[in-house]
Amino acid sequence: MLKLYYATGTCALASHIALEEAGVAYTAERLDFKSSQQTTPEYLAINPKGRVPALVTDRGVLTETPAILAFVAQTAPQAKLMPEDAFAFAQAQSFNTYLCSTVHVAHAHKGRGYRWATEETSFADMKRKVPETMAASFALIERDMLKGPWVMGEQYTACDAYLFTLGGWLEGDSVDIATLPKVAAHRQRMSERPAVQKVLADEKA
Repeated sequence: MLKLYYATGTCALASHIALEEAGVAYTAERLDFKSSQQTTPEYLAINPKGRVPALVTDRGVLTETPAILAFVAQTAPQAKLMPEDAFAFAQAQSFNTYLCSTVHVAHAHKGRGYRWATEETSFADMKRKVPETMAASFALIERDMLKGPWVMGEQYTACDAYLFTLGGWLEGDSVDIATLPKVAAHRQRMSERPAVQKVLADEKA
């Protein structure tokens, strides 16, 4: 059985939703970041990066959201969480990689400036930039990347779980979602999906 390690309020939500949508057997274990559980020797033995998500499989541990989403989709092809066509699959991977490499990093500059600098003044400067960089990233998604009604068009995919997850950070990053009507409508559609509702309830329990 698959086992997902996650923490509330993190990008691991996307993997959690994908597992639920896939209908595969899995368990989920919550880590408490406030007590730095992600840096304990026990967890570092599972994921030396000290981050989430981490997905334990019978073949080893997977980390990084785009990789986990692709694995879950290919493990449960009947759920159609990724396009079968090679080019369309690459497009989906391109979208997920953008969220991982650009959008998430822009968000992280708000609270984790220590990853890139040592001076307190640098932290403050990076934090001030977050509303601008997040707004620009989502403006690009709104204009050119979110095909509608789902990210890839008519087919719901794991990309939607990922967009929903990072879109949940916009308010905290001082981005007005009202300026992003397609993203806002996507969030509403996502919130109506039973799998999303179940995972959100489980993570709040």
